[in-house]
Amino acid sequence: MAERALKPVPTLPESDETVGRGESQPAVLRPLGAVSGKAKQFDRKRITRWTLFGVLPLALLAGGYLYVTGGKIMSTDDAYVDADKVGISTDVAGLVQDVDVSDNQHVTAGEVLYRIDPRQFQIALDNAKANLAQTAFAIDAMKEDYKHMLSDVAAQQAQVDLDQTNFNRNSMLLHSATVSQAAYDQSQYTLLNDKSKLESLRQQAATQLAKLGGSADIETTLHPQYKQAQAQVDEAQRQLDHTVVKAPFAGTVTNVPSIAPGKYLAASTTAFYLVDTDHLWVNANPKETELTYVQPGQPVTVTVDTYPNAVWHGTVQSISPAAAQEFSLLPAQNTTGNWVKVVQRVPMRVRVDTGDQKLPPLRAGMSVEVNVDTGHARGLPRLW
Repeated sequence: MAERALKPVPTLPESDETVGRGESQPAVLRPLGAVSGKAKQFDRKRITRWTLFGVLPLALLAGGYLYVTGGKIMSTDDAYVDADKVGISTDVAGLVQDVDVSDNQHVTAGEVLYRIDPRQFQIALDNAKANLAQTAFAIDAMKEDYKHMLSDVAAQQAQVDLDQTNFNRNSMLLHSATVSQAAYDQSQYTLLNDKSKLESLRQQAATQLAKLGGSADIETTLHPQYKQAQAQVDEAQRQLDHTVVKAPFAGTVTNVPSIAPGKYLAASTTAFYLVDTDHLWVNANPKETELTYVQPGQPVTVTVDTYPNAVWHGTVQSISPAAAQEFSLLPAQNTTGNWVKVVQRVPMRVRVDTGDQKLPPLRAGMSVEVNVDTGHARGLPRLW
């Protein structure tokens, strides 16, 4: 056994080149396994080299095809989720009586949010209703006064007719010296005085008729004074109704702890905010050079940074007619010689389908990435 273990390994000359050159140096011997390993490594490198040479044209062809047929997708990450947001307020001032919602609570349209102390507004309403009733009584009294004035005019007209008869009789008797001059003058004075009273009564009746709108039979509810008093009642009722603040649309209330019962709110002061979580959209701001083939109605896929594995679908709803800098407070004016061209951003609105209940909820302000399928490939470049 020991002799087998010490048996020498067969060796070959390291190279035949030394023999061919006629050199007299003795050949160096090496193991047969090392020679076969180097040969295999050389064959492997040669196969890899020729494989790469064969794959390179295919890769160029595939890359060229993808480039020519690609470019349909316009992508931008300058986009954010947006929603209808409104500051909840009322146009009446008063003390907060109750707050019926809590922070980040979902509410439905018409649900009560908070209430203002209604006592002062109830008093104003009662006063306006009392004034309305008093106005109705005054209009009815004017109608009765007008009827009484017509009676006075008729009575005075009868008196004038009698005075005219007496005056005519005294005029005839004066020529025959049957009636004295004093009696004649007295009858004339009485006639003129009663005619003056008749004219005054007629003017008073005409004035009263004008107060009744030109018609003695006008309905009380159609009289201008009654309408004015009714308007005051309606305004008082409106203010009383506005002490109960309701949600204008369904959504989620936020920043509710900013008010509490007992706090005084001035008219039109924002109490807290309501965000519509049912109707959302995306406001994107792509570069102007990326909008070459983008049109409203094209399909869109939306991915949200918060949910990297979720995808929403939608369509391009509209594209702004002006770049965003046109609406800035101090727009850039390129009137000097030191002008640097800057690529502008054009706002674009994307309608998002949020009907899939399996997708997580979107929130206003989230960062998203928008991919618009324009359907327009790059094609081959023009060389002429």
